[in-house]
Amino acid sequence: MRQRSTLAHELGHVVFGDWADNTACDWSVPSPAESRANVFARHLLLPLEGLRAFLADMRVVNLATLSAVVQRFLVSPQIAAIALEQAGRIDADTKGEWMSITAPQLAVRFGWSDQYQALQADADQRRAPQRLLARAILGYAEGVVSAQTIATLRGTTPDSAAAELREAGIFPTRHPVSWADPGDLPEAQGECAVGDRRSR
Repeated sequence: MRQRSTLAHELGHVVFGDWADNTACDWSVPSPAESRANVFARHLLLPLEGLRAFLADMRVVNLATLSAVVQRFLVSPQIAAIALEQAGRIDADTKGEWMSITAPQLAVRFGWSDQYQALQADADQRRAPQRLLARAILGYAEGVVSAQTIATLRGTTPDSAAAELREAGIFPTRHPVSWADPGDLPEAQGECAVGDRRSR
Protein backbone atom coordinates (compact mmCIF):
# COMPACT_ATOMS: atom_id res chain seq x y z
CA MET A 1 0.00 0.00 0.00
CA ARG A 2 2.86 2.33 0.83
CA GLN A 3 4.59 1.43 -2.43
CA ARG A 4 1.43 2.09 -4.44
CA SER A 5 0.93 5.45 -2.72
CA THR A 6 4.55 6.44 -3.26
CA LEU A 7 4.49 5.48 -6.94
CA ALA A 8 1.19 7.31 -7.49
CA HIS A 9 2.60 10.38 -5.71
CA GLU A 10 5.73 10.39 -7.86
CA LEU A 11 3.63 9.86 -10.98
CA GLY A 12 1.75 13.01 -10.01
CA HIS A 13 5.04 14.92 -10.04
CA VAL A 14 5.75 13.58 -13.53
CA VAL A 15 2.27 14.43 -14.83
CA PHE A 16 2.51 18.01 -13.56
CA GLY A 17 6.17 18.46 -14.48
CA ASP A 18 7.34 18.99 -10.89
CA TRP A 19 10.98 18.03 -11.48
CA ALA A 20 12.53 21.42 -10.81
CA ASP A 21 15.70 21.77 -8.71
CA ASN A 22 14.61 21.55 -5.07
CA THR A 23 18.03 21.82 -3.45
CA ALA A 24 17.03 25.03 -1.69
CA CYS A 25 13.65 23.68 -0.59
CA ASP A 26 12.62 23.53 3.06
CA TRP A 27 11.45 19.91 3.29
CA SER A 28 9.74 20.54 6.65
CA VAL A 29 7.17 22.79 4.95
CA PRO A 30 4.71 21.02 2.60
CA SER A 31 4.89 22.69 -0.79
CA PRO A 32 1.93 23.17 -3.14
CA ALA A 33 3.55 20.68 -5.55
CA GLU A 34 3.73 18.01 -2.82
CA SER A 35 0.12 18.63 -1.80
CA ARG A 36 -1.00 18.39 -5.41
CA ALA A 37 0.90 15.10 -5.86
CA ASN A 38 -0.79 13.72 -2.73
CA VAL A 39 -4.23 14.66 -4.06
CA PHE A 40 -3.37 13.15 -7.44
CA ALA A 41 -2.32 9.89 -5.76
CA ARG A 42 -5.53 9.71 -3.71
CA HIS A 43 -7.77 10.24 -6.73
CA LEU A 44 -5.77 7.79 -8.84
CA LEU A 45 -5.80 4.98 -6.27
CA LEU A 46 -9.28 5.61 -4.89
CA PRO A 47 -11.49 7.51 -7.36
CA LEU A 48 -14.64 8.86 -5.74
CA GLU A 49 -16.91 7.35 -8.38
CA GLY A 50 -15.39 3.94 -7.74
CA LEU A 51 -15.79 4.42 -4.00
CA ARG A 52 -19.43 5.46 -4.35
CA ALA A 53 -20.13 2.41 -6.52
CA PHE A 54 -18.43 0.16 -3.97
CA LEU A 55 -20.49 1.64 -1.12
CA ALA A 56 -23.78 1.75 -3.04
CA ASP A 57 -25.43 -1.01 -0.98
CA MET A 58 -23.94 0.01 2.37
CA ARG A 59 -26.21 2.11 4.53
CA VAL A 60 -24.02 2.25 7.62
CA VAL A 61 -20.39 3.33 7.38
CA ASN A 62 -18.22 2.15 10.27
CA LEU A 63 -14.78 0.68 10.92
CA ALA A 64 -15.77 -2.46 9.01
CA THR A 65 -16.50 -0.22 6.01
CA LEU A 66 -13.11 1.45 6.36
CA SER A 67 -11.49 -1.98 6.47
CA ALA A 68 -13.40 -3.11 3.37
CA VAL A 69 -12.33 0.00 1.44
CA VAL A 70 -8.69 -0.45 2.46
CA GLN A 71 -8.80 -4.12 1.52
CA ARG A 72 -10.59 -3.57 -1.80
CA PHE A 73 -8.58 -0.60 -3.09
CA LEU A 74 -5.26 -1.44 -1.38
CA VAL A 75 -4.83 2.04 0.05
CA SER A 76 -3.89 3.25 3.51
CA PRO A 77 -6.64 3.88 6.07
CA GLN A 78 -5.72 7.58 5.88
CA ILE A 79 -6.39 7.74 2.13
CA ALA A 80 -9.61 5.77 2.64
CA ALA A 81 -10.79 8.06 5.45
CA ILE A 82 -10.17 11.21 3.39
CA ALA A 83 -12.01 9.71 0.41
CA LEU A 84 -14.93 8.64 2.60
CA GLU A 85 -15.27 12.18 3.89
CA GLN A 86 -15.03 13.63 0.38
CA ALA A 87 -17.73 11.20 -0.75
CA GLY A 88 -19.97 12.50 2.05
CA ARG A 89 -20.12 9.19 3.90
CA ILE A 90 -18.40 10.29 7.13
CA ASP A 91 -17.90 13.62 8.88
CA ALA A 92 -14.65 15.43 9.67
CA ASP A 93 -14.57 14.18 13.28
CA THR A 94 -14.83 10.54 12.20
CA LYS A 95 -12.15 11.09 9.60
CA GLY A 96 -9.91 12.58 12.28
CA GLU A 97 -10.42 9.53 14.52
CA TRP A 98 -9.67 7.10 11.68
CA MET A 99 -6.49 8.86 10.58
CA SER A 100 -4.53 7.14 13.36
CA ILE A 101 -5.67 3.61 12.44
CA THR A 102 -3.22 1.35 10.63
CA ALA A 103 -3.85 -1.28 7.97
CA PRO A 104 -2.42 -4.11 10.14
CA GLN A 105 -4.88 -3.18 12.92
CA LEU A 106 -7.80 -3.37 10.49
CA ALA A 107 -6.52 -6.63 9.03
CA VAL A 108 -6.32 -8.30 12.43
CA ARG A 109 -9.65 -6.94 13.62
CA PHE A 110 -11.61 -7.89 10.50
CA GLY A 111 -9.97 -11.21 9.67
CA TRP A 112 -7.77 -10.50 6.67
CA SER A 113 -4.38 -10.52 8.36
CA ASP A 114 -3.31 -13.51 6.20
CA GLN A 115 -4.01 -11.44 3.09
CA TYR A 116 -2.14 -8.49 4.56
CA GLN A 117 0.90 -10.67 5.32
CA ALA A 118 0.74 -12.05 1.78
CA LEU A 119 0.68 -8.49 0.45
CA GLN A 120 3.71 -7.66 2.58
CA ALA A 121 5.62 -10.68 1.30
CA ASP A 122 4.62 -9.85 -2.26
CA ALA A 123 5.78 -6.24 -1.84
CA ASP A 124 9.19 -7.44 -0.64
CA GLN A 125 9.74 -9.50 -3.80
CA ARG A 126 12.24 -8.13 -6.29
CA ARG A 127 10.72 -7.60 -9.72
CA ALA A 128 12.36 -6.55 -12.93
CA PRO A 129 10.20 -4.42 -15.23
CA GLN A 130 8.40 -6.87 -17.49
CA ARG A 131 9.27 -5.18 -20.78
CA LEU A 132 12.94 -4.84 -19.79
CA LEU A 133 13.13 -8.50 -18.75
CA ALA A 134 11.35 -9.62 -21.94
CA ARG A 135 13.86 -7.70 -24.06
CA ALA A 136 16.76 -9.15 -22.09
CA ILE A 137 15.42 -12.68 -22.62
CA LEU A 138 15.07 -11.96 -26.34
CA GLY A 139 18.70 -10.82 -26.28
CA TYR A 140 19.65 -14.05 -24.52
CA ALA A 141 17.86 -16.09 -27.19
CA GLU A 142 19.76 -14.11 -29.85
CA GLY A 143 23.04 -14.89 -28.10
CA VAL A 144 23.94 -11.31 -27.24
CA VAL A 145 22.90 -11.25 -23.55
CA SER A 146 24.33 -13.59 -20.93
CA ALA A 147 22.50 -15.62 -18.29
CA GLN A 148 24.28 -13.39 -15.75
CA THR A 149 22.34 -10.39 -17.08
CA ILE A 150 19.02 -12.21 -16.67
CA ALA A 151 20.07 -13.33 -13.19
CA THR A 152 20.98 -9.78 -12.18
CA LEU A 153 17.60 -8.47 -13.33
CA ARG A 154 15.74 -11.23 -11.51
CA GLY A 155 17.87 -11.31 -8.38
CA THR A 156 18.83 -14.97 -8.85
CA THR A 157 22.01 -16.87 -9.73
CA PRO A 158 23.21 -17.37 -13.32
CA ASP A 159 22.79 -21.14 -12.97
CA SER A 160 19.17 -20.89 -11.83
CA ALA A 161 18.40 -18.30 -14.51
CA ALA A 162 19.91 -20.51 -17.22
CA ALA A 163 18.05 -23.56 -15.88
CA GLU A 164 14.75 -21.69 -15.89
CA LEU A 165 15.35 -20.54 -19.47
CA ARG A 166 16.24 -24.09 -20.55
CA GLU A 167 13.04 -25.43 -18.97
CA ALA A 168 11.11 -22.85 -20.98
CA GLY A 169 12.86 -24.03 -24.16
CA ILE A 170 14.96 -20.89 -24.54
CA PHE A 171 18.54 -21.42 -25.64
CA PRO A 172 21.09 -18.87 -26.86
CA THR A 173 21.62 -18.91 -30.62
CA ARG A 174 25.13 -19.78 -31.76
CA HIS A 175 26.16 -17.37 -34.50
CA PRO A 176 29.06 -18.66 -36.65
CA VAL A 177 31.87 -16.17 -37.03
CA SER A 178 32.89 -16.50 -40.66
CA TRP A 179 36.00 -14.38 -40.46
CA ALA A 180 37.46 -16.69 -37.81
CA ASP A 181 37.94 -19.57 -40.28
CA PRO A 182 41.68 -19.63 -41.19
CA GLY A 183 40.86 -21.15 -44.58
CA ASP A 184 38.99 -17.98 -45.56
CA LEU A 185 41.95 -15.68 -44.86
CA PRO A 186 43.71 -14.22 -47.92
CA GLU A 187 47.29 -15.13 -48.74
CA ALA A 188 49.92 -12.87 -47.17
CA GLN A 189 51.45 -10.45 -49.66
CA GLY A 190 55.07 -9.22 -49.62
CA GLU A 191 58.21 -10.50 -47.99
CA CYS A 192 58.46 -11.05 -44.28
CA ALA A 193 61.78 -12.63 -43.35
CA VAL A 194 61.84 -14.07 -39.84
CA GLY A 195 65.43 -13.08 -39.29
CA ASP A 196 65.04 -9.56 -40.68
CA ARG A 197 65.95 -7.14 -37.93
CA ARG A 198 63.68 -4.46 -39.39
CA SER A 199 60.67 -6.58 -38.53
CA ARG A 200 61.71 -6.80 -34.87
